[in-house]
Amino acid sequence: MSNKNKLNRFADCAKFENVMEPSLKDVIDDQNGGAILPHPIQGNWRSEFYSNDNPVVLELACGGGEYTVALARQNAEKNYLGVDIKGARLWKGAKIALDEGLGNAGFLRTRIDFITSFFKKDEVDEIWITFPDPQPQKNRARKRLTAPMFIERYREFLKPGAVIHLKHDNDFFFNYTLEQIDECGYTLEFCSHDIYAELDKVEDEKLREVLQTKTYYEDKFSEIGHVIKYLRFRIS
Repeated sequence: MSNKNKLNRFADCAKFENVMEPSLKDVIDDQNGGAILPHPIQGNWRSEFYSNDNPVVLELACGGGEYTVALARQNAEKNYLGVDIKGARLWKGAKIALDEGLGNAGFLRTRIDFITSFFKKDEVDEIWITFPDPQPQKNRARKRLTAPMFIERYREFLKPGAVIHLKHDNDFFFNYTLEQIDECGYTLEFCSHDIYAELDKVEDEKLREVLQTKTYYEDKFSEIGHVIKYLRFRIS
C-alpha cells in the first residue's frame, strides 16, 4: 500500500464515528513512571459508544476486522470491538461496518499493551484472538497475546467464565497457548489442529458459521498449505 493511501485511510479513521483513536497521553502517565491511565471510555462502552446495554466482545489484533464484522452481522444482540494499532488495516473493517450500517461493530486503535486502560472490571464478555504475530523469538515470549502477562491483563476486565477464542495457522504459537492453558490451570473447552476438517465437531451452529470467516492472513497462509487451528478456553 502506498504512503498516500495509508495517509488517506488514517484521515478517514479520524472521521469515522465507529473508530476510537486515543493518543498516548490518554493512556500513559509520564509523571508516574509510565503507568497506564484509566481512559474516560472505561466502563462506558455500552452507554457512550454503542448506545445500548448489550454484551461487549473484543477481537484482539483484528487486522482488517474480518471477525468483528462477521460477528456483528451474525448477532445484533452483542457489541463487537476490533482492536489493533494498524489504522490502515482496521480502516477496511470500519468502512464495511459503516457502509452496512452495523452499529454494533466498532474499532479501537491502540497497542494491546494498553488494553487495561479501556475496560473496567467485568465489562467484557468474550475475546477473539485471530492470527496475531506469533512472536516466536525467545526474547519476545512475553509479547505473545496468550502469554501470562496478557492473560492477567484480560482477567482485569473479563467477566467470570468468559471465553477466549484463538484461531491461528502457526503450530508454535498454537502449541505454546495449549502449554499455557495446561500450566496455568485454565479450562480448555475445545481444540482442533485442523478446524476445517473438524467443523462438524463444533456443536454451536452460529460458532460453526463464524469460524468459516477467513482473515487476510488466513487466506495468505492457507494458500501456501498452512493448516488452520482453533481452540477456546476459560481463565476462570
